[in-house]
Amino acid sequence: MNQKKIIAVIDGDGIGPEVIAQSIKVLNAIAHRFQYNFEYNHALMGAVAIDETGNPLPQKTIDVCMASDAILFGAIGHPKYDNDPSAKVRPEQGLLGLRKALELYANIRPVTAYTALHHLSPLKISNIDGVDLVIYRELTGGIYFGKKEINETKTIAIDECKYSKEEIVRISHLAFSAAQKRRKKITLIDKANVLETSRLWRLIVKEIALEYEDVELDFLFVDNAAMQIILNPKQFDVILTENMFGDIISDEASVIAGSLGMLPSASLGNKYALFEPIHGSYPQAAGKDIANPIGSILSTAMMLDYFNMNEAATLIREATEWAIANSYVTKDIDPVNFYFTSTIGDIISEYICSAEHGIVNIDNILLRKSTVI
Repeated sequence: MNQKKIIAVIDGDGIGPEVIAQSIKVLNAIAHRFQYNFEYNHALMGAVAIDETGNPLPQKTIDVCMASDAILFGAIGHPKYDNDPSAKVRPEQGLLGLRKALELYANIRPVTAYTALHHLSPLKISNIDGVDLVIYRELTGGIYFGKKEINETKTIAIDECKYSKEEIVRISHLAFSAAQKRRKKITLIDKANVLETSRLWRLIVKEIALEYEDVELDFLFVDNAAMQIILNPKQFDVILTENMFGDIISDEASVIAGSLGMLPSASLGNKYALFEPIHGSYPQAAGKDIANPIGSILSTAMMLDYFNMNEAATLIREATEWAIANSYVTKDIDPVNFYFTSTIGDIISEYICSAEHGIVNIDNILLRKSTVI
């Protein structure tokens, strides 16, 4: 089956180029295994784009993304902007701008607890064993995109939080549809006891729930939800929430997996889709070949699911789980016996290629062991 897909590749900042390189490596192995044809078009965004063009999101990048079947993105951010509160142009403006330009309104973040990594989580193993949840975060509304004001004396600041019915309806249908394919439970996280926007969310989500009679709908205030994710994360199946709450809750949930570097995400719209690991640019590790590429590689698997290349996506996840179970991990997972970023990409790619005839060539993969530090 010779399917061709055009993929926009945005390395971004910090460790972005290193983890994206491993995703490309894995995609090339998938292309060989399944006779797919992937064409990569590279574009700039973030601090690297500011340095080169003065703009965190050049129009050329938007054009490349709109001409592609999907976007693969690394990470964004740089200390010289993080540490300068007076900076008018910031790398993060690029990602927010791209989400808005492509109308990427739904951020999907699966959280899985790997048995081999249970010891890395600060939570009790009994609490996280078997955790499998997914967070549906609204991505283009709320306080991040509301009107912003600060007075001349810089003593009063305002960030407007605004939501429309349309914004809530479209992501809610995605979340309910996902729940129907999973364990048929949705938890809406809000602050309806205080915020008018949250009360609108509850009203609309209750109406939508009537269309999905097989899905159980539950509600939690965000402060209680933050506690429940630590106390009993296994209670969650699909979490639905607004932009800022989703940003915070999904990062909190990342500790379940043992490392922020493990988790993938997808940002979907009606026409476009972007796939990225949830971690930041981690500038301290940039160029050292020690960053964890698993989040990026699993984001690639989510992209293949989006392409309906489900067998290929499943193979990537199988290869990743095999690597983790056999201790082929980066420094954030094992600070003593760790493997390079590039080596993890090699190992997972080798697994994929070795599986071509239904037999994994363990000997070829074990040859990679010579790269351990």
